[in-house]
Amino acid sequence: MELETTALERTDAPADRPVETLDVRELGPPEPLRQTLELLADLPDETVLVQRNDRAPQFLYPKLDDRGYAHETVETDDAVVTAIWDEEDDAGGADGTAEVGDR
Repeated sequence: MELETTALERTDAPADRPVETLDVRELGPPEPLRQTLELLADLPDETVLVQRNDRAPQFLYPKLDDRGYAHETVETDDAVVTAIWDEEDDAGGADGTAEVGDR
């Protein structure tokens, strides 16, 4: 999975999380969208999903935003790779909340 690792390193996705890969390059619409959202619902919050597609998943982005996921897309020679991760799990605290110092 060198392609995913290299592409993932070019994003702001947390590097210390487990990674799951979903290759949807051979699927026609709306299957990439459906399969990505279904897999995200089943994955643990700390997992980064790496979607390999043949195009940027434009219709997926607003759905990810609505669900609180961060995402970043990079193009490689043979795929468009989108890293998707739970933004709240990246907030800082173990319970998903950022720690606030004394004021």
